[in-house]
Amino acid sequence: MISIGIDVGSVAAKIAAYDGEKIIATGLLPTGWSPKGVGEQLLEEILEKIKTPKKKVKSIIGTGYGRVSLPFVDKKITEITCHGRGAYYIDPAIRTVIDIGGQDSKVIKLNSEGMVTDFLMNDKCAAGTGRFLQVMANALEIDIDDLSHLAAKAEPANISSMCTVFAESEVVSLVAEGTPKEKIAAGLLHSVCNKTYSLVNKVGIEDKVFFSGGVSRNKKLGELLEEKLGVKIISTDESQFIGAIGAAILGY
Repeated sequence: MISIGIDVGSVAAKIAAYDGEKIIATGLLPTGWSPKGVGEQLLEEILEKIKTPKKKVKSIIGTGYGRVSLPFVDKKITEITCHGRGAYYIDPAIRTVIDIGGQDSKVIKLNSEGMVTDFLMNDKCAAGTGRFLQVMANALEIDIDDLSHLAAKAEPANISSMCTVFAESEVVSLVAEGTPKEKIAAGLLHSVCNKTYSLVNKVGIEDKVFFSGGVSRNKKLGELLEEKLGVKIISTDESQFIGAIGAAILGY
């Protein structure tokens, strides 16, 4: 028997299948306008991928902001719990999870059994999230995936505002003044790093630290966080799928 976890975020929807010992498959699609539709599509695709009929699935767990739109799941669990359990699966020694997604960022503390003991979420605005970086990338007329390598060796320009609207105006002004895009990209990543650092400080940090969510793919931001926090930060190819992985494991 297998269990399946579906994590529908504001930008991307992720899915994972678990056989009781290991994650055997994952999948990802843009969330688009229909969380229910993308959830159904992911489920259909992963069942085909693992050659398993739905009737042989032990349970399907929904998580993420779009979990309320998944009527076909057996249970809905918060992303806080799922990200904690997913990180614990990657490494049982992990005690702090930094998750930066499309619409919010959060810091989660775990105990030795992988249970959540404390957390703090920034969900009041887009500051320091994937949405913030997407808007800024659009203002720079670059792909969001280009931010990391653009910023790799540049001195950061000063981005004084974390409000998405005001920061976008700053970026437009910097471009008009002839500031190199490399320096602007570096300034943006430093801004997100500082915002995340502030969030982590309010909860406290305990080694080991795991970086999850779509923004974890930004290598340069991970390096900045390591330097700012003074700890090694773990990030893997599975980081973006951690919510779905945790949901699948909890479902089993």
